[in-house]
Amino acid sequence: MARSLEQERQSIEEDERRLAERKQRLAERQREEAIAAIDRAGLLALDGQRIAALTAKIRALGIDEVEKRLAA
Repeated sequence: MARSLEQERQSIEEDERRLAERKQRLAERQREEAIAAIDRAGLLALDGQRIAALTAKIRALGIDEVEKRLAA
């Protein structure tokens, strides 16, 4: 009985490891897609100072406020 419990524990640990790897791959794909969207919008063509200034303004206002202002 103890052996099967140990095997079950190991199986669960392996499943958790695989799930963690899948979550990591998903996060990487989401990041890549976000960067591609930013690139398609032409924002990656900006120089570093303009990007830094733009992101600082977005950070200061907050995403919701920026979206509201852009929609107006």
